[in-house]
Amino acid sequence: MTARSGLARKNSQPDALGLFLACLAVCLPMLLAFNLPPSATYFNQASSLLGWGVWMLYSSPASNSPALPRKVVGVIVTLGLLCFAASLWLAPVGQPLALALSGTAMIGAATLVTAAGASAARDGLSSPFFHSLCVGFLLAGLASSAIAIIQVYAPTWADGAWIARTSAEGRAVGNLRQPNHLCSLLLWAIVAGLWLGEARVLRRGIAIALAALMLFTVVLSGSRSGALGALVLALWGLLDARLAKPTRAALLLAPLVYGLFWYGATAWAPHAEHAFGGAGRFSGSGDISSSRFGIWANTIDLIKAQPWIGVGVGEFNFAWTLTEFPGRPVAFFDHTHNLPLQFAVELGLPLACGLLALLSWALWRGARNCLQPLGADQAASPQRAAFVMVLLVLTHSMLEYPLWYAYFLLPAAFALGMCLGKPAAPATLVAAPARASRQALSFRVGSILLVLGAAYSIYDYLGVVVIFAPGDNAPPLAERIAAGQRSVFFSHHAEYAAATTSQDPVAALAAAQRAAHYLLDTRLMMAWADALHANGDTERAKYIAQRLQEFRNPQSAGYFAACNDPALTVAENPYQCQAPQRKFTFRDFR
Repeated sequence: MTARSGLARKNSQPDALGLFLACLAVCLPMLLAFNLPPSATYFNQASSLLGWGVWMLYSSPASNSPALPRKVVGVIVTLGLLCFAASLWLAPVGQPLALALSGTAMIGAATLVTAAGASAARDGLSSPFFHSLCVGFLLAGLASSAIAIIQVYAPTWADGAWIARTSAEGRAVGNLRQPNHLCSLLLWAIVAGLWLGEARVLRRGIAIALAALMLFTVVLSGSRSGALGALVLALWGLLDARLAKPTRAALLLAPLVYGLFWYGATAWAPHAEHAFGGAGRFSGSGDISSSRFGIWANTIDLIKAQPWIGVGVGEFNFAWTLTEFPGRPVAFFDHTHNLPLQFAVELGLPLACGLLALLSWALWRGARNCLQPLGADQAASPQRAAFVMVLLVLTHSMLEYPLWYAYFLLPAAFALGMCLGKPAAPATLVAAPARASRQALSFRVGSILLVLGAAYSIYDYLGVVVIFAPGDNAPPLAERIAAGQRSVFFSHHAEYAAATTSQDPVAALAAAQRAAHYLLDTRLMMAWADALHANGDTERAKYIAQRLQEFRNPQSAGYFAACNDPALTVAENPYQCQAPQRKFTFRDFR
């Protein structure tokens, strides 16, 4: 990517339009509170894909830019192909085409953005690219800090349209509506602000003060992953001797400051007569893992049962829900909350180990590139800060699944790409013109496809919104569902509506079998079991009912109420109160 690409001027500073587009790609997805059912985060993800597509298109490399090294291209393409090959499991496991297309599109977007990051580093434009991203993250972090303080200390100000309402009293969730997502955003914003201080875009004192404010907001989220993030920041300060002494000191003190903020917020809450939701998060009372230990144990059992080919991409919730686990966590988990375990249970051990080995190699290469001199102004080189961002999101991925959201996946992919790329030597600036031209064309085509795909997905999504939030002149529900079932990316939402509302047992059964591959919950499991029973497949209906009973969900109390009726004999009990006479596995329900 050369200066002609429109991203940077000759002074290696981002131009106004490039800076604006980068900030838009970062800020809008992180700050957008507006949403329409059935997904609370769809518009955040769509705006991220659209924003990154526009920014990549604007900053596409010129045909005379140096070509990326074949080794870097190889690792990026291999990662993309390996993930794409994994998505081919969707066909034999019976997942709807909409889910396969959504997953494949996300993989393609991440591959494009990773290559863009490597290309920026290859062209020697890491600084203006990263400058733009850091400004965006800092603005998003500061705005989210203000939102978080309102959510905790003045919750009545949260209107739900501009400022999301918190789902947990006394905990900040930002406009992303999840405390752990807010936490990861703020940790990235801290890295961004400190790097801008090192690059002399901000005064170091101001950068450190803003970092302290955002670290306080991390505490308000009540997310315990913030403590791990503070340790990663301290590790950065310990190992990176290029940083200025004030910045290193601030980073080294991050865990201590985090602890002091936590203690202060806990102690102040009773005096201010408001709740601090994180007060007992480290107390050790209750389940400190928030059911993660339980879900990890269940995941390991699934891996032992399916070690070679796994349960299928995107099939963890389906397989876990339909496998007998009497002591299971009672929440409906759709992810293992651990990246290596997720790969292992869905892909099988051989393919998962290959993918993890390739990712480890990419991290090792990125770390090695960060250790090499990158110019006279070494302290302000962005690769190390970018690598810290990657480490932060990977740390989070050991406990959650942020990379399943476009607004975390794409920035992480770009940062990893920056770490993989190295500035081209002067002698190679005009080397391999044909290959460079092909890469430049690939960037432009990929960016255009990303923009068009994201724009179409918004149009496509609105077709299923009308099912759940009909307007005054909306057609009947059956017509809205039928139209939604023709959606390219979101038909599974319409299938859920069909399964839970249809009076036709045959139609309800077909819809439930498709919707089950997205997320099985109480309502869908009851509808699926009823449809199976109505179609004469009572044994499978009994099995689903037994699995539902393991969740001990209050919403199913009425469904199982007859099971406790002493007036009924065993023979008179409805099917959901009876044990199946056959053995089943989750594969019997595909």
